[in-house]
Amino acid sequence: MTTVAVLADPPRDGLVLSALAEETPLTQSEATDLYAAMLRDSCRAVEASGGELLVNYRAEEDISDEYEGSQESEAQVRAAVRPALENPDEARFEVQVGSTFAGRVGNTVTHLLEQEGVNTAAAVDPTGPFLARQVIDNAAMKLRRHEVVLGPADAGRVYYAGFANPIDFTDAYEPPAVRTLTERGDDAGLSVDFLPMQPVVETASDLATVLSQLQARERAGRWVPAHTAEFFAESGLDVAASDEGLTLVRN
Repeated sequence: MTTVAVLADPPRDGLVLSALAEETPLTQSEATDLYAAMLRDSCRAVEASGGELLVNYRAEEDISDEYEGSQESEAQVRAAVRPALENPDEARFEVQVGSTFAGRVGNTVTHLLEQEGVNTAAAVDPTGPFLARQVIDNAAMKLRRHEVVLGPADAGRVYYAGFANPIDFTDAYEPPAVRTLTERGDDAGLSVDFLPMQPVVETASDLATVLSQLQARERAGRWVPAHTAEFFAESGLDVAASDEGLTLVRN
């Protein structure tokens, strides 16, 4: 069983998905709601899988004062995640430790492998909305044969990183993260394998890609992340073609 840590920021305006409010028709509040929806879907996917869910929330003291919330970070993340879980009282919540994303991933994964003795540990960022239960279970199967399993996204990013042994996590997510993490695994003498590529949501282009794929899945009657799909249905966002490529519009 793989322990899967979902590295969650408290859903606060400006702290999460701030680029979307600048580059798309979404307001900052709507971008925050989208982040919360993807966080719920990510946690539910892990809970439904054969893995163990660990919600790894951002420490309040590591968040700039300009993003101060009405609740403490842990309480806000718990409140955001709870509606998505079948057994919310059984979910494990722990604070992140580290000054960078790579450091926080490294501290969590290394602690799980070396201090808690889990067989495999993984880290996911909740901005990958198509992280389904089957993807997590597929990764767990791969981790039986390989010590590092990565889920690549476009622009060299990753939506999933799983480990049977620790690596040197210092700046391990330096772009392109998929190559850097692979190099660190290879440097440690570890076997590396990959999951199918999936999109993540950080930019306007990412958002257009995810929305078009979600619309296609819905039309074909295939699985979609429920909370993310509900957000898009209520947002009125649509994708249109232009000379520059895909453009987001509001119906």
